[in-house]
Amino acid sequence: MNLTSPSQVKSWCMENGFHPNKVLGQNFLIDRNALVSIVDAGLCGCDANGADVLEIGPGLGVLTEELLARGCSVTAVEKDPVLAGRLAQALGNPQKLTVVAGDALDLVSSKTSDFDPSIHNSSFIIHNFSHMVSNLPYQAGTRILLELVQTRAIPSMTVLVQNEVAERLAAKEGSKTRGLAGVWTQLDYDVKIVRKVAASCFWPRPEVGSAVVTLTRHDRNIAFSAKERDIFRRLTKKAFEHRRKQLGSIFRDLIQSQLRAEQLANEEWINLSKGIAENEDS
Repeated sequence: MNLTSPSQVKSWCMENGFHPNKVLGQNFLIDRNALVSIVDAGLCGCDANGADVLEIGPGLGVLTEELLARGCSVTAVEKDPVLAGRLAQALGNPQKLTVVAGDALDLVSSKTSDFDPSIHNSSFIIHNFSHMVSNLPYQAGTRILLELVQTRAIPSMTVLVQNEVAERLAAKEGSKTRGLAGVWTQLDYDVKIVRKVAASCFWPRPEVGSAVVTLTRHDRNIAFSAKERDIFRRLTKKAFEHRRKQLGSIFRDLIQSQLRAEQLANEEWINLSKGIAENEDS
């Protein structure tokens, strides 16, 4: 089956009584140009034969097939049991493909980043992957990505997400789209929007367009301690819960500032977190 052919994808679904699940955010990529763009960006010129790639939400396997064709070893995590059960056979049972049936949110949690094989009958360790390339499910995509970001385990992540999510991830200080997603992601990753992907490139067609986004891990904050990171997250979470208020009003005893949460750069949040940690230790 040509997975970028809308007619063939629709025919398979009809013949097998499969109905894409809106709750699971199942919108299958059916555009060849967009497919090539996301894989090119995901592999970023590296030797694909040495790439261990995590894919979340493979669906019918359009990205999986392209990644395998380039020589990658792919671990595909699929929540839908019907799609998980068909994927390997549909692609010819390739040796470099491992299919894990399960909820990605359970697998990639920053609190429990080692997969429990006793529950899922598989071995899954998040630190094994050099890349993550995924068309993330619409409903849970942001949550999955933020969990992955907090593990800091994967050096390169390339995702297809809704335009709104992409803009939030890449937003700099002062932007109206600046929020927790951007602040937490940019703590350890450089974010770049590679290209936009029209809604017509998916089936079923979603209500909004998407974008290919790359996240490249940096080491600028490698010395940021676990305690300081915890303070950073609690501090920014509270600030963005009251984003219309000035920081001085939210943190009366900690911060004297008339700025609002979205106006601070990550470096300023980091310095505040370090200062609070030092005061607590003194």
